[in-house]
Amino acid sequence: MHCDEALKLPKPRPPDLPIILVAAAALINPRGEIFIARRPEGKSMAGLWEFPGGKVDEGETPEFALMRELEEELSIETRPTCYHPIAFSSHSYEDFHLLMPLFACRKWRGDITLNEHQDGAWVKPVDMLDYPMPAADLPLVTTLRDLL
Repeated sequence: MHCDEALKLPKPRPPDLPIILVAAAALINPRGEIFIARRPEGKSMAGLWEFPGGKVDEGETPEFALMRELEEELSIETRPTCYHPIAFSSHSYEDFHLLMPLFACRKWRGDITLNEHQDGAWVKPVDMLDYPMPAADLPLVTTLRDLL
């Protein structure tokens, strides 16, 4: 719905949902491809492709959480100075509201090893919508296509 149309509707009520903060990375290789990973069976949204990352624990910054998550999920080492904030997503699911900053990262140490995901792929930004993704990730894809 276009903004002009939405402004004609009654003012919406804020959702009464817990807010979950998740940090995500757009790992970018020298060919300009972005790494995405498929969520494992048994987890919510299993089989969908996502940007690597995870929940920000209490007392953590998004950058520190991302550094921890990338090491846990992909066995790569990064530092917060390797991240460049490029976008964020704010999306209400049925049981929670997700707030997800997305950071670009072009430098890391180590080879990617999938420790939690079913599969991984290096994808050109123009091809990312060919991969089914969670609703919160979709606006980030269009931002990446515009930026890269």
